[in-house]
This record gives sequence, C-alpha cells and structure tokens, in this order.
Amino acid sequence: MEKPPFHPYILLIIGVISISTSAIFVKLAGDAPASITAFYRLFIAFAILAPYVLMKHMRDLVQIAWKDWVFAALSGIFLALHFIMWFESLNYTSVASSVVLVSMQPIFAFIGTYLFYHERFSAGAVLSMLIAITGSVIISWGDFQINGLALWGDMLALLGAVTVTGYFLVGQNLRKRLSLTSYTFVVYGVAALILLLYNVALQVPFTGYSSDQWMMFLALAIIPTFFGHSLFNWSLRWVSASKISMSILIEPIGASILAYFILDEMISSSQWLGGSIVLFGLMLFIISTKKMMKPKITHLPNKE
Repeated sequence: MEKPPFHPYILLIIGVISISTSAIFVKLAGDAPASITAFYRLFIAFAILAPYVLMKHMRDLVQIAWKDWVFAALSGIFLALHFIMWFESLNYTSVASSVVLVSMQPIFAFIGTYLFYHERFSAGAVLSMLIAITGSVIISWGDFQINGLALWGDMLALLGAVTVTGYFLVGQNLRKRLSLTSYTFVVYGVAALILLLYNVALQVPFTGYSSDQWMMFLALAIIPTFFGHSLFNWSLRWVSASKISMSILIEPIGASILAYFILDEMISSSQWLGGSIVLFGLMLFIISTKKMMKPKITHLPNKE
C-alpha cells in the first residue's frame, strides 16, 4: 500500500473537529428556517463540486442508468428530510441532546440491513442497542421535565437519524456503481432540488437574510462537509471503517464543548448521564458488529 501524503490520524482529528461545528453553525444561523439552511448548505456544496465534476467526471454522469437516477432521487429525498429534521430539532432542544440522538444512526442502519439485507444480529449488538436506547430515553425524559418542546426536538433528532439511515442504505446500493465524487455530486444536487421545491411550495423566502446568516450557510457547506466527511472518506484508504466510526462518536462531545463556549449552553445531569450511556452503547455496537459490517460498508455517508 502506498504511503499517505498526510498522516491519516491528523486528518481524522481535523475531520472530527469539522463535523462538530455543524450544529453550532445551524444555531448561529438564528431564525433562518431549517429548510432554507438545509437548502443552502447542499446547494453551495453542489455548486462548489460542479466545476470539478463536470470537467473530470462528465462521462460518468452521462453513463448513469435511469434506475440509478431513481436511487439517487430516493437518496436525495432522505438526505433532504434528514437535514430538515435535524436542523429543526436544534430550534427546540440543545446541541448536546440533538447531536447525541442523531448519532444513533448506526443502530438504525443495522436494523435496516437486517430488514433489507437479512443481516444477522449478534448478542453483543442487541445488548449494545438496548444500552444506547436506554441512554436516549434518559436524555428525552430529562428534556421533557425541563421543557415539553425540548422533547419534540429530541423526537425530530431521532427522525433525523432514521432518515439519514435511509440515505445511507439507498446510497450504499448506488455507491457500488458510481465513483464517490459523482455519487456525492448527484445526490447533493437532487437533495438541493427537492429542498428548493419544498421551500417554494411553503413559500419560504430565499433572500432577506443577514450577512452573518449567509456566512453560516457557507460555513456549513464547506467545513463539516469538505473538511469533515470528505476527509473521513479519504482516510478510508488507510484507516479501517471501524476506527473512523469510533472517531465520529467524538462529534457529540466536540459539539457540546463548542456549544458551551460559543452558545453558553449548559449540559444537564440527564444529558451527561444519557449521553454517556448512548456513546458507550454505540461504541460497544461498533466493536460487536465491525466484522459483520465490514464487507458492506465501503464509504461513510456525507451527512453532517
């Protein structure tokens, strides 16, 4: 194997810090509608990719089969729904609760592989899922006692985890036939188009936002996307998927720390306890399933 131009673990650190900023930028976007924040994040990322893809991968795009466009549309729908649900959840609950709950995606993904690919559950996987679910219940119960709307935010975050799982499972099929760059470009474009139509249908304004909000839209498109998951995908060439999955579990910790210093968000005792239990359960889950999941996972979804 060739030597990497950069130490992959250094890039993993950069990637973790980058994806940890996603929820912070959404919060800093203030009163911008979640659907608009989601649209501009994906549209700007799509626009940045466009020149490179059209110059280097035009042949790949022309050769995409019609059934793959159907998969791309479905994947884009799930990705658009994920961003709407997750970004909307941040209007009701804290960064700590939202990011921890949306991080439960690996569990929903494994349930999906069981239903659609007949993946078998090990005893360790079942136990770790029960541990993570227990932690999520503790977080939600604590948030409900503080504020009923916070519980609604927790539910939206969990729906965000479910929808990004749909994106991942559909994309896993599509990714087998498309290069990573072409796949990302097509799905981001489809998702941005869906969000465009969604905002038009709801008559959500596309202009009238402050310069600070436009900066947050741009930051979302660049930092957690290209300096986050793109670096994780690059690192897969030299680092195992299980190690990268473990590193992504640091995101809720990083996001909570940033929220404390930037947004003055305190972490309640139920969030500390529930979040720790969720992350412990997810860590056990990844360890117990890495051998079974290895043949199926060839890339990480660009969700954050």
